Amino acid sequence: MSRQESSVTVELPDGNTLDVPSGTTVEGVAYEIGPGLGDDTVAGKLDGELVDKADPVYDGATIEIVTPSADEYLQVLRHSAAHVLAQAVLRHYPDAKLATGPPTEEGFYYDFDGVDIDEGDLDDLVAEMESIVADDLDIEREEVSIDEARERVAGDPYKEEILEDLAAGDRGAADDIETVSFYSQGDFADLCAGPHVASTGEIGALDLREIAATNWRGDEDEARLTRVYGTAFESESDLEDYWERKEEAERRDHRRIGQEMDLFSIPEHSPGCVHFHPDGMAIRRELEDYIRAKNDELGYEEVWTPELNKTDLWKTSGHYEHFCEEDEMFHWEQASARTDDDEGDEYGLKPMNCANHVHLYQRQRRSYRELPKRYSEFGTCYRNERSGELSGMLRVRGFTQDDGHAFVRRDQIQGEVTRTLEVIDEVLDDFGLDVTFKLETQPDEAFGDDALWERAEDDLRSSLDSLGEGYEVEPGEGAFYGPKIAADAEDAIGREWTVGTVQLDFVQPERFDLNYVGEDNEEHTPVMIHRALLGTFERFMGVMIEHFAGRFPLWLAPEQVRVLPLNEDVLGYAHRLKNDFDDGGFRVSVADGDDTLQRKIRRAHDENVPYMLIVGPDEEESGTVSVRDRAEREARDVDPDDFREHLRAERAEKRLEPDFLDE
Repeated sequence: MSRQESSVTVELPDGNTLDVPSGTTVEGVAYEIGPGLGDDTVAGKLDGELVDKADPVYDGATIEIVTPSADEYLQVLRHSAAHVLAQAVLRHYPDAKLATGPPTEEGFYYDFDGVDIDEGDLDDLVAEMESIVADDLDIEREEVSIDEARERVAGDPYKEEILEDLAAGDRGAADDIETVSFYSQGDFADLCAGPHVASTGEIGALDLREIAATNWRGDEDEARLTRVYGTAFESESDLEDYWERKEEAERRDHRRIGQEMDLFSIPEHSPGCVHFHPDGMAIRRELEDYIRAKNDELGYEEVWTPELNKTDLWKTSGHYEHFCEEDEMFHWEQASARTDDDEGDEYGLKPMNCANHVHLYQRQRRSYRELPKRYSEFGTCYRNERSGELSGMLRVRGFTQDDGHAFVRRDQIQGEVTRTLEVIDEVLDDFGLDVTFKLETQPDEAFGDDALWERAEDDLRSSLDSLGEGYEVEPGEGAFYGPKIAADAEDAIGREWTVGTVQLDFVQPERFDLNYVGEDNEEHTPVMIHRALLGTFERFMGVMIEHFAGRFPLWLAPEQVRVLPLNEDVLGYAHRLKNDFDDGGFRVSVADGDDTLQRKIRRAHDENVPYMLIVGPDEEESGTVSVRDRAEREARDVDPDDFREHLRAERAEKRLEPDFLDE
């Protein structure tokens, strides 16, 4: 028997390789590395995919061993908790039909049909789940043939459909499956690929969070199911910390704060499309002006391109195929009554700006001396997101990107990418956000030659290495036309958000036949760099509302100063002060209603106004003000000119907190 038939080679996390007999499992590889690691093995990752420890490895796979100390362990634990939930539901609702129950970033869920569960039932289900955990039931995996699996799931329509998809090689399944796996614990068994922990007793703490309605396969035309969300941790203290973070996240919810501060709305007639109210628009304009200044530093020329185009544009770019496959693009056949054509054309709303910027580049012959050629645009795009996935400003259908595209020579790539990453770092620092860069590599649906992808990824690695800050690698998460660097920002309560991105694209310049004349007087193909410093204004504003909990820095605050007159006698002085601050470009109002001063102070505090100027007869006589900030600190007899000078500096330096009263 040849070596190729008798053994396989796997790559370890440190880059070394290991030869093992064909058929060796993940756990077997762990024991080859060391008996201690073998004993601790819970699961594994093959080429980045989480698998059961009993799964066999294959030749050329990169392998990671998952132990209780690994980040992925919590995902495995939560998958097992989802099975505990399903077992508990079947004990209370024996006629329930099981759909799917995966782990999620915050916990897990399971979808059920044939149940009538409401919030009042969750405590009983939690008690049943805790009983199953206390029983410390062994979780055992069993491989069975497709035919035997059909017998086991007979009468369970959702499991039957999943099994037939597996057997047919549909929905991403391999087309040569002969067996499938079931996991059992006590009186419960479920068709599942795993992985799972060894016993229910490993689940240290769990809870159920909420109930929601959903549709099978996420398809609105399919059956309506009941989804029960839960979470699980290794210990009770971890669970308590989670609920504290959850409560804090709810307190910061941008939808609630946005309504309270009258910043935006998303009405039913524009689902997934944000309406910016005057105060919300004040924030957005600040962001636009800020990004324009950064674009000027980077040498971008601002352009505008239309949202409506013939779909031929995106068929060339590849967006049409990519987005239409998932029904994510708005497109339609337009009747020809208003044209001279006998047949109508297909039009669409742009899902991205890049193809329009390609048009701007290719309008004239380009020389190597012109490159880099950079275009920026606050371009509005549309994606047909499913209604159930929309989430305030964070997941929308219509969005405006702070988009930019640079057309560069090969020798300019590293310098261009590095400078862009440096600016993204500066930008996020101005908002008090720590950034982690992540290199996202070639996905399965990638367009273009593998060699081009390898070159592109090497160029991005070089730029990241030159920053000297370290980065993470996310295999298979790149865009369909090129690898990208994502800037993930951590907010005030530890959540990560992807904001800025830099993407390298060798594919679209070739598809559009872009070129420039080189120093050798020959034609060459440029490289296209896609970049966004904030991402989209809608999503970034949602993140910022939650990050600051509505307590914006002075430069972003929709209302920066509110003048509070003690009585009607000083209204004239209050308005003269307002006019002086207006002239300085500050956003100022006068609280000239009939409320008492204390109520005016409380309202300004509740509405997150950074500064209040309190004026009465004494202040008018002396030409001074009393300054109060939203932290409830106060100073009397302040010269308005001195205060204005401080505000100019606080605004220009983009300080994160009002600090006049720190002095």
